Amino acid sequence: MNKGKIAILTPTFSHYSGIDRVVDLQAKDHLKKGHKVTVFALEATIKPKGFKLEVLGMPKSLFKQRLYRLFFFLDSKKIRKTAEKLKEYDTVISHQYPMNLIGKYAKKKYNINYIYHNHGIGYSELFTSIFEKLYMELFKIFNNSSLKNVDSAVSVSKFLKNELKNESGLNSKVVYNKIDKRYKKGINGSKIRKSLKIKNNEKLLFFIGRLSPHKNVHALLKIFDIVVKKVPNAKLLIVGKPTFKDYYQNLKSLANKNVIIKESVNDKELPNYYAACDLYVTASLWEGFNLPVAEAQACGKRVVAFNVCSHPEVVKNGILVKKVNIQGFANAIIKLIK
Repeated sequence: MNKGKIAILTPTFSHYSGIDRVVDLQAKDHLKKGHKVTVFALEATIKPKGFKLEVLGMPKSLFKQRLYRLFFFLDSKKIRKTAEKLKEYDTVISHQYPMNLIGKYAKKKYNINYIYHNHGIGYSELFTSIFEKLYMELFKIFNNSSLKNVDSAVSVSKFLKNELKNESGLNSKVVYNKIDKRYKKGINGSKIRKSLKIKNNEKLLFFIGRLSPHKNVHALLKIFDIVVKKVPNAKLLIVGKPTFKDYYQNLKSLANKNVIIKESVNDKELPNYYAACDLYVTASLWEGFNLPVAEAQACGKRVVAFNVCSHPEVVKNGILVKKVNIQGFANAIIKLIK
């Protein structure tokens, strides 16, 4: 790509989102190559370093945000105005619906190079309520319709490359997510263990991610119930933004006394959290890549995960367990920490 102006589109430019951490690194990489970069987002909490950030705005309540993002095509004025700003750019990279709608319009109106960076969309059957299932089905339909005029596409795993081809007919190049250099072996996690009141003889399991049904955190809690019967000094730390209020309340009711649930941690300290744990665990049933798994392994930690989706591509140091085998998952944890 020749030096020029690049616009990167993402719905929520936040450290809570793996997609947005990828966007942040991508923006910095393009800066190093001499490009001028602007990130466009509906909301943002990440502070840009060296590149520009334009926040487009959306409703404040979580419920209204979800509806707004799903039916973003109704806000034709914002799509048109933002696309008009993009006519000054050479390339537009969109990381997620509904931002694809802006890229699609800019391509059609101004013939700008439009690249889709595919992170995938979770399976609707993994969600619990009819509303959630319908939401995910519509989200996928709207997403695929926004890709009809892309110039090229990138998928973050072979799994997603095949998914995209099957669902939309679109070919894509596989580019695995880059891992920030902050995540490395030799980091001291003692301060984190102390702050969590984890003793030296206790085994700390760690999970970080959105507290959403497809992440299967409820199953992880059931797995942990089995683990503590065999390893009473085990502790489980769960960190994640409560995406679904009822689901979050259910998780808190399922958690035993050895479970610590935190809604957020300081992003600067995240490498120290990986360093503090003895094992990284995820019971997720759908992942387009799974950035925390890669980050944990970069910090020298072993991983236990279900053998689904992109996990065979990403998990290199740990154990992959047959899908939904709760006892097998618990056995794998016990094997690695006992």
